[in-house]
Amino acid sequence: MVFKRKVYDKLLEWKELSAGTSAVLLEGARRIGKRTIVEEFAKQEYDDYMILDFAKENKDIKNNFIENIDDMDTFFRNLFLLKGRRLKGKRCVLIFDEVQLFPPARQAIKYLVADGRYEYIETGSLISIRKNVKDILIPSEEYRIKMYPMDFEEYLWAIGDDVTYTAIKRAFEKRKSLGDAVHRKIMKVFRTYMAVGGMPQAVDAYVNGKTFAQIDFVKRNILQLYEEDLVKYDTDNREKASVIYRTIPEQLENKNSHFKFSLVDKNARYQNYVDAVSFIAESMIGNECINVTKPEVALELFSDRSNFKLYMGDTGLLVTRIMKNRDETDENLYKALIIDDLGINQGMILENVVAQMLKASGHELYFHEYLYKPEENEKEKKYEIDFITIKKKKICPIEVKSSNYKSHKSFDYLLKKYQLKMEDRYIIYTKDLKYEDVMTYIPVYMTPFI
Repeated sequence: MVFKRKVYDKLLEWKELSAGTSAVLLEGARRIGKRTIVEEFAKQEYDDYMILDFAKENKDIKNNFIENIDDMDTFFRNLFLLKGRRLKGKRCVLIFDEVQLFPPARQAIKYLVADGRYEYIETGSLISIRKNVKDILIPSEEYRIKMYPMDFEEYLWAIGDDVTYTAIKRAFEKRKSLGDAVHRKIMKVFRTYMAVGGMPQAVDAYVNGKTFAQIDFVKRNILQLYEEDLVKYDTDNREKASVIYRTIPEQLENKNSHFKFSLVDKNARYQNYVDAVSFIAESMIGNECINVTKPEVALELFSDRSNFKLYMGDTGLLVTRIMKNRDETDENLYKALIIDDLGINQGMILENVVAQMLKASGHELYFHEYLYKPEENEKEKKYEIDFITIKKKKICPIEVKSSNYKSHKSFDYLLKKYQLKMEDRYIIYTKDLKYEDVMTYIPVYMTPFI
């Protein structure tokens, strides 16, 4: 099934604004639907298209990029002869799928765009900036778009709901609650979304009435694929990256979710694993959240990358990883999660999905840990703001609460310590929207509107 995806509009914007002066690179983790949406885009927006899948193309196709790229007529003659067909129509597009597997094709974009007879779309998975481009000249004629797993709105489209998300957005903009009945209904749908996740194969299985056990089977295969990819492509770190990825649920179960290398290896040190962590983040299968030493508008200037959190790129995959070692059947576990009756730390699932939604909405992920002495005769204690973003050049702190939402000392002491000017301050929780004591409490499904 071809699902409606927001990235389609981004591709359309590139096509209209570029008008053939650049190629577009659609990058993201494997199995998030890049090829599917690109092929659908080509079918709808061009007269004809051709896919070169560099996971499968033979040596002759690849050699053509190396031997004949300085002679466009020869290049295209050979390409069409080798593929056994040519492109027909005035506006046609060539799709370079899994372009990271053959860097010369990416380098050739400069010359292909200059030639002007066709347009070009590239897709790339597990793209490591340092590794896959070190021996090639990156074309300036390349426009890059990031693609993520299906978000909540895309999930609603997939299940045939075109009404709910508009109502959610309107309520957020007006700072008006939806009412208990509507909120409970939306939360049940959202919990199902968290359980299923945003991987198109899993959503497709759900839409087609598969059991949760069958859906979980799909996600387990994706997790296995990711781990195999980490070993295969991250040749410098191999086992390090795959072990780190497997420990993410255990890391998130920590009291403050901070990444502890001792859970990977008792002798592990940050400097020995930093490249492996970066590779996971660059591959877009994990979302890295960095500590900032001061809550200033220029967050990156105060980043402390040795103190970080690591979230799963898709919350549905996190749920599958969590459930892997439990005794009950997948079916019962999923149903318990959806009705909020699962005996696990649901705070970690909420925090992960918030990180996922913030990232997909264009936010870089930061948090702030600080020391504060509430009373003169007390010792300094550590406090933490789960996420910090910037709105209108002001700090916007965010706390995620699965329970005890009325306690927000970390917010209160943050103001006292730094005397900040804030645009908004949010507590994200599982109840309906309300505004109280200069704090905006929003249900988790409203996170994308922050």
